[in-house]
Amino acid sequence: MHSVDIVLLLKAAIMGVVEGLTEFLPVSSTGHLILAGHLLGFDDAKAKTFDMAIQTGAILAVVIVYWQKIRATLAALPTQPQARRFAANVFIAFVPAVAVGLLLGKAIKAHLFTPPVVALALVAGALVIFWAERREHAARIQHVEDMRPLDALKVGLVQCVAMVPGVSRSGATIIGGMLMGLSRQAATDFSFFLAIPTLVGAGAYSLYKDRALLSWSDAPLFAVGLLFAFVSAWLCVRWLLRYIAHHSFVPFAWYRIAFGLLVLLSWATGWVNWAG
Repeated sequence: MHSVDIVLLLKAAIMGVVEGLTEFLPVSSTGHLILAGHLLGFDDAKAKTFDMAIQTGAILAVVIVYWQKIRATLAALPTQPQARRFAANVFIAFVPAVAVGLLLGKAIKAHLFTPPVVALALVAGALVIFWAERREHAARIQHVEDMRPLDALKVGLVQCVAMVPGVSRSGATIIGGMLMGLSRQAATDFSFFLAIPTLVGAGAYSLYKDRALLSWSDAPLFAVGLLFAFVSAWLCVRWLLRYIAHHSFVPFAWYRIAFGLLVLLSWATGWVNWAG
């Protein structure tokens, strides 16, 4: 293996870790991947497809953590209305992202995928987290099974906001769900379940759309990224589920502000050539 291949595999591993650690935290995985890609020089067209594809590794971690719930729901679909309602709610929440992605996805990537937008979205999202955590939580929905179709639709619409890089898909759906009356646990669980079709669909669509850029020689690169995304996401999801039982999301808001301001400062002063 040539040295350049080793360097590429190392970059793939780093990007996989970044994806896995940030996908399910309210800090914007897309924003971190854009910025990490700029710093590593791993930001060409193929790298963008890579970023989307390795989300599948992170999603596999969620499937494993929630496997008992997923298996029980699938087994109960033919006989239990509650299981069918839950599956229908996930589908209802998934549809808005498909529609907005197909209609506006190209324009969003062309105009909003820049470090300044990421940084501003990080700071704006932090302010929303502060506001949400200061409100009294009168949760009317304690478990995801108790959600109504309208609740699912609202969460799905909020997820569309996360197409702006830096907003955070998990942050939008979790905090949005809490603001709509879901308990912290229910909002987090539904965010994870909604991530499965959303991220798998986005990754598959990206691979199909950009298939001309790829060849079998890219397989090791993608395999390394998927593996590291899976392992880091599995550790992160297990930690987050324990964390939310006793803590708020305020520390993530402070992190978003610090990180966003650092990005803006480095971009404005030219310390980092974010434009690549």
